[in-house]
Amino acid sequence: MGIFDKLFGGKKEKPSDSSSNQELRMEYNIMKNISLEKCQKYENADLYELVESGIYKDLTDENDAKYRMTIAYELEFDDSNNQYPLDDILDKYYLHVSDFLESENNSESNKYKLELAGDLDDIKKSREIIGKRIFNRDFLDEGQVRVNLIVQ
Repeated sequence: MGIFDKLFGGKKEKPSDSSSNQELRMEYNIMKNISLEKCQKYENADLYELVESGIYKDLTDENDAKYRMTIAYELEFDDSNNQYPLDDILDKYYLHVSDFLESENNSESNKYKLELAGDLDDIKKSREIIGKRIFNRDFLDEGQVRVNLIVQ
């Protein structure tokens, strides 16, 4: 299983019933024990500047999305065909994964560490996920099954 499958979940086909016949799912993959981590690379003052607790400015990046935060989390897998909830977290907070930290991720484990990047306000706001349990849940919207991000 590749790093993307481990981070986002495997790609299995979901039954293609009409949306009114689909069963609503209460939970998909669950991210839990989310913590803020410090990467060794942040110790290089020529490349990174500490902005505030857990947030670093990449001095080599000239984009607005030059701020970095590293998180670690555990992922409980299910058999769904999704890349949730990480994909929705990235969308909600306008972030992207800037480093998968593959050397620190054990392919036999359900624990992951990755670096998120974005502008300063978005990185600050995304810290609200630290210590939370995050998953997706289906809901009906005008007869269509949609997926909602739940942060507890």
